[in-house]
Amino acid sequence: MQLENNRVTLTLLDLSNYKHLIEIAKEKDLIFYSPNTIATPEKLKAYVQIATDGYYHKTTIPFIIYDNEKQAYAGSTRFGLINEKNKVLHIGWTWLGKDFQGTGLNKNIKFLMLHYAFETLAFEKVEFRIDERNIKSRKAVEKIGGILEGILRKDTLMQDGFRRSTCCYGILKSEWNTIKNTVFSGF
Repeated sequence: MQLENNRVTLTLLDLSNYKHLIEIAKEKDLIFYSPNTIATPEKLKAYVQIATDGYYHKTTIPFIIYDNEKQAYAGSTRFGLINEKNKVLHIGWTWLGKDFQGTGLNKNIKFLMLHYAFETLAFEKVEFRIDERNIKSRKAVEKIGGILEGILRKDTLMQDGFRRSTCCYGILKSEWNTIKNTVFSGF
């Protein structure tokens, strides 16, 4: 499976290609707001193994991100918590190397994923769950049309023992055409 436009190519992430991300995964605080860790090759491999297991159980679709403009691997993202019965899934687990942040790459990634979720999979809702403290990611999701639906208080245990609160954002299928024609105009 592959999602692609002029700027980015998303290919299934698995144990055959994750090594392209080892150097990026070592960047300091890359996934600071995540309860996971990828800072060593072994921890990155375990992270990818969990994602791959989810793919075979049809609960996740993990991607490795390739920046077509820079001709380099940039990071990873995922569809997760896929609920086929209710037609709801999450987009998240997204991390990009510092050289790729703020370049417009993430907006292209989100367009491809939202387009696929709503127009190919015919899902009714896409959710995003973000650490309450992660203002940068929250603003990015708000810019692409995500609506804050609520905050789960102290629901996730972090690596350092901190209990984070999680902001829940959503985009409905009924909102997609407007978002596609405004936020993603020209994509």
